[in-house]
This record gives sequence, structure tokens and C-alpha cells, in this order.
Amino acid sequence: MCGAGSGRGPWRKRPALAKKDHVMGVSKSTFVPHPGPAECPARMELPALALLLAAGLLHTQASPLSRSFELDYEEDCFRKDGVPFRYISGSIHYARVPRPAWRDRLLKMYMSGLSAVQVYVPWNYHEPRPGVYDFAGDRDVEAFLDLTAELGLLVILRPGPYICAEWEMGGLPSWLLWKPDIVLRSSDPAYLAAVDSWLHVLLPKIKPHLYQHGGNIISVQVENEYGSYYACDYGYLRHLLGSFRALLGSEVLLFTTDGTRAEELRCGTLQGLYATVDFGPGSNMTEAFGAQRWVEPKGPLVNSEYYTGWLDYWGEAHASTSSLDVARGLEDMLQLGASVNMYMFHGGTNFAYWSGADFKDQYKPVTTSYDYDAPLSEAGDPTEKLFAIRTVISKFQSLPAGPMPPATPKYSYGRVALQKHADLLDALEVLCPSGPIQSQLPLTFEAIKQAHGFVVYRTQLPWDVLDPATLDAPPHSICDRGYVMLQKEYHGTLERDGQTTLRVTGRTGDTLDVLLENMGRISFGANISDFKGLLGNLSLDSSPLSNWLIYPLDIDAAIQQGWPHAALPKSSSRGRAGPAFYTGTFETPGIAWDTFVKFPGWSKGQLWINGFNLGRYWPRRGPQQTLFVPGSVLHVGRPNNITVLELEEAPSTPLLFFLDQPLFNRTLGHSTVATE
Repeated sequence: MCGAGSGRGPWRKRPALAKKDHVMGVSKSTFVPHPGPAECPARMELPALALLLAAGLLHTQASPLSRSFELDYEEDCFRKDGVPFRYISGSIHYARVPRPAWRDRLLKMYMSGLSAVQVYVPWNYHEPRPGVYDFAGDRDVEAFLDLTAELGLLVILRPGPYICAEWEMGGLPSWLLWKPDIVLRSSDPAYLAAVDSWLHVLLPKIKPHLYQHGGNIISVQVENEYGSYYACDYGYLRHLLGSFRALLGSEVLLFTTDGTRAEELRCGTLQGLYATVDFGPGSNMTEAFGAQRWVEPKGPLVNSEYYTGWLDYWGEAHASTSSLDVARGLEDMLQLGASVNMYMFHGGTNFAYWSGADFKDQYKPVTTSYDYDAPLSEAGDPTEKLFAIRTVISKFQSLPAGPMPPATPKYSYGRVALQKHADLLDALEVLCPSGPIQSQLPLTFEAIKQAHGFVVYRTQLPWDVLDPATLDAPPHSICDRGYVMLQKEYHGTLERDGQTTLRVTGRTGDTLDVLLENMGRISFGANISDFKGLLGNLSLDSSPLSNWLIYPLDIDAAIQQGWPHAALPKSSSRGRAGPAFYTGTFETPGIAWDTFVKFPGWSKGQLWINGFNLGRYWPRRGPQQTLFVPGSVLHVGRPNNITVLELEEAPSTPLLFFLDQPLFNRTLGHSTVATE
């Protein structure tokens, strides 16, 4: 009987048809739309129903002890507490939204008609070093889950351990690369040991939030888009499945998400994990769901990532996707009875150093803004796309009563003058208080246990270079940008997949410094073992340099401790070129509203306000021209401290402008349509 409790966990009424046997010769069956949850019948005759009610064996309302979220393979639907159920969900990443804004964003998602939110857990956000865990403040995932429950939203949790998400290294901690030959996302014992240790910390925190235990997590994804990874290691997936079952129990619904290509589904799916697919409004829906039916002949149709927009890369056009196309595709899926998660519903911001990168023939770092052209903007404002989606949802279910919360107030704080405080090379004693590491050859970030940010590599010229000589880096050895100074004078930049030589002159013993910037580790594909720093030795006219001093910089710690505002400026500071710190202050007129900061004439760098790292700016490359400043980081009634690290060249008059709206695409002037 459809809806009768079997007591056998989430695999109720599995059909006899074989599932996910990983044989590529199986042909796809022609896709025929299956009845959606609204049409999923109870299949119980009225007399039998009356008898059960009379005997008190069937409850009209599920008691807390009978909470369940299950698959029904006979009727091709989910069942929540025994009742047919279809979810309409949206993705939000708590790590990309300041905690004070969580409620606002989630309430807007609820008022849009969503029944659920889909949430990633980035491992590297919570375990910055092996065995060191951080679940406080913005990282309090349990507080986030509690808030979703308070607002009446269910949760589809994606705890990884790998998440992609265009997040630094796909959520994997860079300290895994301290073992250089580790094989990530595989049965490599070193990798599995780290994963097991992490899951034994995370999943016990999650278990009380499962729907079956009175919480609101209805399903949990195992790994993420594993079929897109070269390893295709079923032993790894089986290991994860065993760990998730051991730590979360037998009742929770576990699933996978993959693209719709046969190879992706062959390598990313496993018996015991319900297979879902992801595709955007540009895809052929019949073919896409037909791909899911190839591995899941029965069960609910699910698009776990329906793309409402797309991400931006530095140096490329600002991506945008038609509201009409997104709404039309959503309506078509809902008419089929499919469950849908919209990725992203609210994108947010890659604060600090958390933006990842892709590798598509070349290294493509992701912008600080993760606006994603999503229904809720980077600042959390409802858009035309949101109202188009809300209209579609209203055709299938009633919307919550009441108005959509308005956009958060913005303020144009205007122009703020800055002054140069110090060249970076004149502040090494503050930024690297432990002193340099000595090495004959350059060492990677991972070899010196530096996760993010910047490292200075210093050596001396071994002979007089009276005629210009070529300073050269081997191919693929600059990861990701190197700012070159000779005798503290800036000479130019070396770049991954870009310029790797400079012409220099100097005297024997002159100091050569290269400031290496990590622009974000690759988050997708086979290249996620993305080592940073100088991966090979520099040479001068083909002669290798040696005797390096390596300074791992902890700029954030210095700034959080009050530097540079509590220190006197360096009077010896040179001109405007090269890596240097600039400072300024401004006061708010009795309010602390969201704002956007513009960098007129600046080149590339990093911005902190009141010690909060707002991320990378790069107006010379674009498309992003402003950084989002949440009002929650601003002070009222006392000065707000601004610190800018400019890496290449500051304007002759160093100013910032605080605006009440963002600026995208001022460099490139056109947009693309995301069709992936």
C-alpha cells in the first residue's frame, strides 16, 4: 500500500528492476513523464481506510514518533510522514552570507514559496588546520539550521566532503596537500583517514537535525558530482556510504547529484544512494530527466541544481540568464511533478580568500561577488527573476500570506580619502613576526603550511646584471600571481597562464623579492590538487637562483590586532607602484546600512573594514567594479577603519567611493547567457 509504513527505512517498495549496475551498454529507455506527487495516489480503498481509522491504527496527522521522509518507487514520489510530497527548494550558502543577514535571506526564500533550502557544508571553513575546528559566529552551522527550522523551511544538506560550489579547493582543506602525493576524492588511505576524522566531528552535529529525529533535514547528499571527477572510485563512494549510514542511521534519505551525461552518471552513482541530476534552463528537459531514468527507472524526478544564473570569472563578462527562460523551465519541471532545487537562489559573497577557481584550458579565478544573477541579489534584494519564479510557484501551491520583505536599505557614504601607510616589504616584521624560512629552493604554500593569502620569496642577485637579463619562471610555476621587486622597486607581475618573464638589471647582492598571491584553489575537475606559491625555481638568464628566504604572511592577524591604524606610517614609503598598504576612516551618519565600495584608479588588491576581510578587488580586469560591504561590519558612533592592500599601482589621489548600488561589467560592457 502506498503510504503504509514498512519500517525498512527510505528504500520502501523497491521495484524489481535493477538499478545502477554501472554497465555502460544499457540503453536509455524513452522518458515518459510520471505522475507528480500531487497525483501520487494513496491507493487505499475507503472501507479499508475506515477500518484502520476505527481501530486507531492510522493517524490523521503524523506524530513526532512517526516522522519519515522516504522514497516511493511504486508511485514515483517522495513521501513525507507517509503523504506524497514534492519540494521546491533554493540554494543558499551560510558561509557566503554574514550571520546577521541569515534571517533576512531565509525569510525572503520562504516568502518566495520555497518549501526547502539546499545547504553546503565547506569542510575547509570549519577545520582550518588538522584537528582544529571552528563552529562559532558565521561558522555556526547548527544555529543556521535552527533558524531554517524556525522559519518553516526544510533542509537538503550537502556535507561533502567535497562540495565544489566555486569555493576554495571545492571545500577540501588545503592541508590535505601537506602530503604532496595524496590522491583526493579516492580510496587513498591518507585521504580517507582525514575524511573519517572530519565526518566523525560533523555528522554527529547534524544527526539531531534530521527530520526523523525531530529536525528539518529531509535528505543528505553524499559527495558531489563525483561522476565529473576522473577517479571513478566506487570503493570511495562505498566507504562514504558506510560512514554516513553508521553516523546518521539507516532512516535518512541519502542521494547523489551528477550531470546528465552517461559517463557522469556511471561514475557518480552507487546502489543505496538515490541518483539525482542537475541541469539548467538551456537543457532539453526530456533528455535530462531521461538520463535520471537511466539510473533510476523508478522514483521521484529530481533536479538538484537548476541553474538560475551563472558565476563570474575575473577578466570575463558578467554572466546573466533570462528571467523568462528560468521561469519557463521551472514551470515545465513542476508540471512533470519533479522536485527542484534552484542553484543559486541567493549567491552572496566570497569574502576574504574563499573564492575558488576553475580550469578550462587555463586557470580561471572566480570573482569576489557570487551574485550569480540569482533571484536574490548579492545584497539579498528581490529581483525581477524572483517575482517571475514566485508567480510560477503560485500556480502549483499557495504562497505564504503577507508581502515579500523589501530590499535592505543601502547608503551612499560618499568619498573617503586614504593615505599610504607603508610598502609591504617595509612591514615584514609585523606581517611575519616569526621570521623567514630558509631554503635553497622555493617552497610551496603547502610545504610551509600556509593556506591562503600571500608569501614573500626573497633572494639576492648572484652577479652584476648591467645589461637587462631575463628573470624567468618555468611553465605553470607561478601560482597564481607574482609581484616582482628589485631593491624594493616594483618591476612588474608574473602570472599563471600569462606573462612569466621580466627584464631586470642590478648589482651583485641586490635583493630580489617576489610576493606570491594565491588567487583561489581550483574547485572542479581533475586539477583540485592545486599547489600554490613558487612551484619551480626562478632563473636569471637561464641560471637558477638559490638561497631563498621565505616569509609566510599573516596579514589578517596583524589587521585584526589593530595594525596598521595603531601604528605610525612609514616615512620611507616610496611611490605609488608595488604592494603597499593604504588607510583611511569614515563615520556613518547614525546608521550602518549596506553599501558598495568602488575603487577609482586602483589596480588590484584586498580590502578590510574594521578588520573584516571583504575580499579581492580587481577593477582593471573586471567585470566586478565594486565590493559589497554588509552594514553589519560597520560601526555607528565611532570611526570605521579602512585598510587597503594595493598590489600593483595606486591612483595618484587615493580615494574610495561608497555607493548605494553595485557596478558590474564596466570593463567589458556586455553579458553572456549561462546555458550549462
